[in-house]
Amino acid sequence: MDKIGKYQVTRKLGEGATSVVYLAHDPFAARDVAIKVVANSVFSEGERGKLARKLFVTEASLAGKLNHPHIVQIYDAVADADPSYIVMEYVEGGTLEPYCAPDRLLPLADVVEMVFKCSRALDFAYRLGVIHRDLKPANILRGGTSGTDVKISDFGAAITTSSDQTAISGIGSPAYMSPQQVQDWPLDHRTDIFSLGVVMYQLLTGQLPFQGSNNGSIVYQILNTQPPPPSALRAGIPPVVDAVVMKAMEKSLENRYASWDAFSFDLAEAFRSEQLAETRTQIADSEKFNTLRGLSFFRHFSDVQLWEVLRFSEWARAKPGTVLMHEGEPGENFCILARGEVKVTKNAKLLNILSAGECFGEMAYLGEEAGVRGADVATLSEATVITVPTEALRRASDACRHSFDRAFLRILVERLSLANTRLTSV
Repeated sequence: MDKIGKYQVTRKLGEGATSVVYLAHDPFAARDVAIKVVANSVFSEGERGKLARKLFVTEASLAGKLNHPHIVQIYDAVADADPSYIVMEYVEGGTLEPYCAPDRLLPLADVVEMVFKCSRALDFAYRLGVIHRDLKPANILRGGTSGTDVKISDFGAAITTSSDQTAISGIGSPAYMSPQQVQDWPLDHRTDIFSLGVVMYQLLTGQLPFQGSNNGSIVYQILNTQPPPPSALRAGIPPVVDAVVMKAMEKSLENRYASWDAFSFDLAEAFRSEQLAETRTQIADSEKFNTLRGLSFFRHFSDVQLWEVLRFSEWARAKPGTVLMHEGEPGENFCILARGEVKVTKNAKLLNILSAGECFGEMAYLGEEAGVRGADVATLSEATVITVPTEALRRASDACRHSFDRAFLRILVERLSLANTRLTSV
């Protein structure tokens, strides 16, 4: 197959029971894409064909809707051609399946980071009314051969809470299903929390928590048995990680995590724990994300915009007395203080003291030209500093730039109000 619609096929990536996935090139958008192709003959195969069509239509209906950095984006879908196909973002790293083998397990910190990113993506989907229902390592793609960038794929089995659609039973992989799903009970986001807990367990230990010789045996295990904690199967897993995994896999909805936020919070806290401290060489993405969410500067940013900021910003920890900006030097970036305090001085005269959530050097972005720094800025305490290159922000999405402009306007109003208060008190 040389072409699919306007897309030039490069090679086959994989093949499933009802579809074939190809790597192709989109000449108009100048990007590589993955195309899932389903021959129309598949849709005519009785009940199996009806199910295949249902899954295809469900996934195709999400085109352009789940725009999140940790969800595989669906660009286009064509259901009235032969073959029918879905055009998706191409992710080169493959699935997480290979990293479930006992001899290929990922570092503990990487697993926690990946699951954290999945939890934020699934929270985003749930806020749009989408429940995945088929989470497993084969449906989570890695953004490369290293690092913790992941993207959730294959929403064919998803249900939406905003519609009256009837969920098809029996869809998904039994080993990853929640007790509620295997019993065909009404489902909400907590079924995905359970499934992601199973994925995390498998990535940590190299084996599934619920195993059996057939689906009936697996279902019995899910409903009636308690698996050993991950630390019983792999040395070095701290109790805090055990606790997160086991709570995600609680059989009772009342005992399981009630929200994605709660699950994400405990994952981030587990990553920051002393037990994993020796594995950290830099600030983790989970810590960065949660830090941004907690800063007043970013109060009106969406989660997607925060992930965008995280990608183009630079983070560093600084000791007391570190000079961050020099008066008279070129201004090619601005900074936001994530933690600690800094002083702003001009000609050795103190102008201001800034704390977490405040920015400095922003005229490098707001001014017509970069110009030069008008003051010195130095840390007064241990500090975490977020540096934003002005050119990177100018290339950011319109929504992200708008949120920055709104934050700058709010700060300008606050500073003018403070200046007026000082003048009237003289």
